[in-house]
Amino acid sequence: MVYSDASLQNKKQNQENAMKFDVAIVGSGLAGLSVALHLAQTRKVAIISKRELLDGASNWAQGGIAAVLDSGDSHDQHIADTLVAGAGLCDEAATRYIVEHGREAIEWLIEQGVPFTRDETAELGFHLTREGGHSQRRIIHAADATGHAVQVTLEQKVRAHPNIALFEHHCAIDVITSDKLQPGGVHSGPALVGQPRCHGLYVQDQKSGKVLTVEAEHTVLATGGAGKVYLYTTNPDTATGDGIAMAWRAGCRVSNMEFIQFHPTCLYHPFAKSFLITEAVRGEGGLLKLPPEAGAAAGTRFMPAHDERGELAPRDVVARAIDFEMKKRGLDYVHLDITHQSPEFIKEHFPTIHARCLELGIDITKEPIPVVPAVHFTCGGIVTDMAGRTDIPGLYAVGETAYTGLHGANRLASNSLLECLVVGRACAHQIAAAPAVDLPPLPAWDESRVTNADEEVVIAHNWDELRRFMWNYVGIVRTTKRLERAKHRIKLLKEEIDEYYRNFRVTSDLLELRNLVEVAELIVRSALSRRESRGLHYSRDYPDTLPKALPSVLTPRRR
Repeated sequence: MVYSDASLQNKKQNQENAMKFDVAIVGSGLAGLSVALHLAQTRKVAIISKRELLDGASNWAQGGIAAVLDSGDSHDQHIADTLVAGAGLCDEAATRYIVEHGREAIEWLIEQGVPFTRDETAELGFHLTREGGHSQRRIIHAADATGHAVQVTLEQKVRAHPNIALFEHHCAIDVITSDKLQPGGVHSGPALVGQPRCHGLYVQDQKSGKVLTVEAEHTVLATGGAGKVYLYTTNPDTATGDGIAMAWRAGCRVSNMEFIQFHPTCLYHPFAKSFLITEAVRGEGGLLKLPPEAGAAAGTRFMPAHDERGELAPRDVVARAIDFEMKKRGLDYVHLDITHQSPEFIKEHFPTIHARCLELGIDITKEPIPVVPAVHFTCGGIVTDMAGRTDIPGLYAVGETAYTGLHGANRLASNSLLECLVVGRACAHQIAAAPAVDLPPLPAWDESRVTNADEEVVIAHNWDELRRFMWNYVGIVRTTKRLERAKHRIKLLKEEIDEYYRNFRVTSDLLELRNLVEVAELIVRSALSRRESRGLHYSRDYPDTLPKALPSVLTPRRR
């Protein structure tokens, strides 16, 4: 490859932006922060966050963390509940490992100072609530803002730690693997001999626009899910599937991407942006009812007609029931009614929800909450083991971006933060025990042959188009015809986005759109490959469940 003078100058400038760490962590949710804190005593760690540290999905988590914390409960019961919710697709060994390490994960959070809601009559001294799919009260929580309480506590420790460098407002572009390198650190040459290894990643400073080369012996993807691939989601704007897309492009397998969990109860209000109504509201007796628009049936409970567990059925069952009632009756929403509880109980257990609804003119102590389903959790992801290791040495994935086998075809409520903690700790121990690695020279990011985009409106239009047709064609209820239609639209979008990526300087919007389209394709390919209905994947063309449950694993072609 021959470089122009301008290219050589650009390369020199970018090399000045190269940084080296023992561990680079992409993502600042519970998974990323816990890995960082477990490693920081002995390793130099970088945390790369697209926005502020508290802007990830973990900070939004309301309900709590599921763990066996009472002698009336047991690991076997928690495992059984998880396997039932997962519709036969949970990896039982992975489920057992995570459940059996739950208590020590919670005790670690307590040691860090997380202010869980107290209950002096409980064995551990903390209040435990119950959520859909759980046979016992085992959800430890901090009122109805558990994620925020955990994140604020860990954020303070991370910011104060001298071995942790924070890169907020930095967007990861791609990981750097040895099969993309050539001696001398130049792109596109012959692959190095041996199994590819991850040596770091490219990151864009969103304020300056500069692209940095981050060298790291170990790179951890903790980027969360991909909710923003859909039009309506409870996820924050940062949930654009970045880790899944980067790992797939690098050569990692992904699994079970068709299982997108729709949370049954997202607040329906024109001024409420994806505000979640926690599962715990139903756990404390909240009832789903038909609104006045249902005519003579207004005020009627409908869940008993769909499942004998009523409002405490797993999320996929409840979401499909709500979707069915809305479509059958032409409704925009249904009601969630907790008014049978006292105002004091509601304000104590759900202060955040009570306050937010009151701001919007809804007094949940006196009137029901209008709710609709919305995309909430990505059950599939990058294939990993229990230490977060992916198919590529030096590259790890933890949290919602990963697939450990815990969630199967439908995540059991409040198991996700537990997975972040348990696998995050195991990942940190794996990295700490790994031998040192010599990093080869890494190529600087080359922008010499690209220009600034003059059609930003095209990116915005493509983003909107993708999210709308994914909502319409790849939603709660699917058909092969709709999936094929989405597949065709994705192909056209990918071609257009790839052209933009090759010819224009990268922006955060372009990078996120590129990742979203990649993830959308993985979701559709996985959905088309599953010729049955199971858990979160319901197909009108294949309504029955096959006798043998198998994960849908996709393997990328070497690029």
